[in-house]
Amino acid sequence: MGKHTGFMEIARQDRKYTLAADRLQHYHEFVIALEEPDIRRQGARCMDCGIPYCHQGCPINNIIPDWNDLVYQGKWQAALAVLHSTNNFPEFTGRICPAPCEEACTLNLTDTPVTIKSIECAIIDRAWEAGWIEPQIPSHRTGKRVTVVGSGPAGLACAQQLARAGHEVVVYEKQDRIGGLLRYGIPDFKMEKSHIDRRIAQMQAEGVIFRPNSHAGSEKLPTQYLLEHYDAVVLAGGAEHPRDLPVPGRELNGVHFAMDFLRQQNKRVAGDTLDPQHSISAQGKHVIVIGGGDTGSDCIGTSNRHGALSVTQLEILSKPPEKAEKARTWPHWPTRLRTSSSHEEGCNRDWDITTKAFEGEAGQLKKIRLARVEWQKDAAGRFSMHEIPGSEFTLDADLVFLAMGFVHPVRDGLLTELGVELDGRQNVAAHTEGAQSYHTSVEKVFVAGDMRRGQSLVVWAIREGRQAARAVDEYLMGHSELPR
Repeated sequence: MGKHTGFMEIARQDRKYTLAADRLQHYHEFVIALEEPDIRRQGARCMDCGIPYCHQGCPINNIIPDWNDLVYQGKWQAALAVLHSTNNFPEFTGRICPAPCEEACTLNLTDTPVTIKSIECAIIDRAWEAGWIEPQIPSHRTGKRVTVVGSGPAGLACAQQLARAGHEVVVYEKQDRIGGLLRYGIPDFKMEKSHIDRRIAQMQAEGVIFRPNSHAGSEKLPTQYLLEHYDAVVLAGGAEHPRDLPVPGRELNGVHFAMDFLRQQNKRVAGDTLDPQHSISAQGKHVIVIGGGDTGSDCIGTSNRHGALSVTQLEILSKPPEKAEKARTWPHWPTRLRTSSSHEEGCNRDWDITTKAFEGEAGQLKKIRLARVEWQKDAAGRFSMHEIPGSEFTLDADLVFLAMGFVHPVRDGLLTELGVELDGRQNVAAHTEGAQSYHTSVEKVFVAGDMRRGQSLVVWAIREGRQAARAVDEYLMGHSELPR
């Protein structure tokens, strides 16, 4: 794979960003792609491992060494075919996946992994520019009708695979545009929505029917209608129930769930006019983001683009180490400090912080009362949190965004009416291996993505959508030629 001595001769080189001062003025993507000679040289660094651990690191098992080698050789269309054989939407993962494949790369033992994510993105972007991506129209129609509820990455991947197998597929989405969290959870500066739009056009040409503004389980789209009019139902609605913070002052104006803020901003960028009374703006305000993950980072980048007076991100857990302990973690995903492009644009970060209360005047948030904590391990190795006496302090806070993750799917409506069995974490229960894989406890109802596994990555959603499509195809036809 690649050049046999490439990893010794060629230094790692990755994409860069435009200057923070420039990119804060807009909501467009700001990654500077490598030139073709440079990206081919990066493909040459793939070192022909005896065991390609990148396969293990990648949830969709991308055949990474093969397309690295093909890029090195300049065989871009062949690289595209290999890439598409496992991933319906590389332009999504090439932009927003955290690249567990690179953490698993053998060269990451020396902190110089192959730039897998950048090579992936280069392949698919070149393919779109060259016009190599065309609809894959099925040669026959099965006469079977399938509905997919939810149009995030799991739902889109499932729908595309089922349409290519010849089934009639209808996707219902409760929001006004297709894309799920890709559309309204990922800021445009990380992934512009034109990438979704052209995939939708491709899928429509392949026969997929999209129905936005269609809330499954509502009066306008009853649950019983889905069961009566379709041969199979796939639940791909995500894990949308956010983790709340029930402390005194939670009801004050200015305390919001992160997704409410991000959804509004994406609507603004799309040209929508928002109700001024319910519009959330960080301009000239002290912003506190509670939660240290990607959603919190997205709130930071968006707040800075609004012109926030200050942005502070708080995390209840301890600060991770700057570098991973490779001898203990590789090739698995390590716990280490991760600094995003949004952090680099301007943000105060603090760890081991718990929120005691929100404080305000006349119903409006003004301050947040906090305390420092420490984590102690007991004899069984379990950690418990203890507040440090006398460590309370306050920060100015005009806006607080709760970005502490999602606990489970929304159960009211569709899930309750279907009566599907839930697992211990209140996700929809379904196995992923063997007979009845991705099949819920209800006949002809399947589930995929975050609704089954809980809050996760876009790459896991695509994997589950593809695998669920194969399970549905087997259920309908008795066999399936769709890949897992």
